[in-house]
Amino acid sequence: MSTAPERNSRPHALAGLVRLTSLNVFILFLLISVIFTLLSPSHRLIDPDNITVYLGLGAEFNIVALAVGLLMISGEFDLSVGSILVFCSFSVMKLVYAGVNIYLASVMTLAVGSAIGFLNGFITVRARIPSFITTLGTMMFWRGVTVFWSEGLQKPFDTTSYIVFTKLFSDPVGGVVPVQFLWFIGITVILWFVLHRRPVGNWIYVTGDNSLAARAMGINTNAVKMGVFSFVGLICGLVAIMQISRTGAFTSRAGDGWELKAIAAAVVGGTSLTGGIGSIAGIFWGALIISLIENGLLVMRIPYFWTYTVFGVVIVGSVILSAFLDKRRSSLGRETG
Repeated sequence: MSTAPERNSRPHALAGLVRLTSLNVFILFLLISVIFTLLSPSHRLIDPDNITVYLGLGAEFNIVALAVGLLMISGEFDLSVGSILVFCSFSVMKLVYAGVNIYLASVMTLAVGSAIGFLNGFITVRARIPSFITTLGTMMFWRGVTVFWSEGLQKPFDTTSYIVFTKLFSDPVGGVVPVQFLWFIGITVILWFVLHRRPVGNWIYVTGDNSLAARAMGINTNAVKMGVFSFVGLICGLVAIMQISRTGAFTSRAGDGWELKAIAAAVVGGTSLTGGIGSIAGIFWGALIISLIENGLLVMRIPYFWTYTVFGVVIVGSVILSAFLDKRRSSLGRETG
């Protein structure tokens, strides 16, 4: 017969597993950094200019990966993040061209992204369709709408006259630190506090781990999932604004392929594919690893198409890691049950 201390040991054991995974991911990040530094011509990886590029451009993807990882902890997926991003990019540009103030256009774009995310969540929980299928459909829909609307062309969008706007979303702070990286750090801290220090974080974990038990505890799992879906859409809108401010142009290829890379980043960071396990620290380092691999291959002057091969290996490895975590979680449950 299990005693109370034995029953209470399960959450502590799982928390220890998450912390251990986060530490391992950090060590993996350091190891990959050393390897790419040694292999890149003239140690190009640690060149200050390349570090600036890595921190700035990588942060845009990393922010999306944080949101996708949070959604995965709740037990759901979003394959439409790249399509939401490109639709939001075109939306903010069209609004400004239509005479809307750029700051109001930005707020409206955030609302559009959040609404699309909410729609993903609503369809998933109300129609009881797997989120993988729901967002696969919306991925195609929003990308198709954007390509049709934009005619698939790259369009200029000069934001240099909006000084505060560019300082907020694309200009380096002090001419050195990319502001996108500061956004990444700030969002990481906020999500860490929400997920690990607030009741809503427990709701997300329990919803992803066992939705039936969560509902028995009085948690509105549908509201939790729709809320996280909406947050993912909001983040896509934010990154769309950052990206179009930085590039000064719209392209219909924006965000292409980010959905699978974001999932890989989350799983590399220790997030379970079945939900209920993960940490913001792990996702943070997992996202940095995915961005580092892409940047490292570029500085090594390896043809870009090889990145697909590498990310394929990373994704398969991530699935194996996720399976290990799920097996470990099950064994902890049997040991302490």
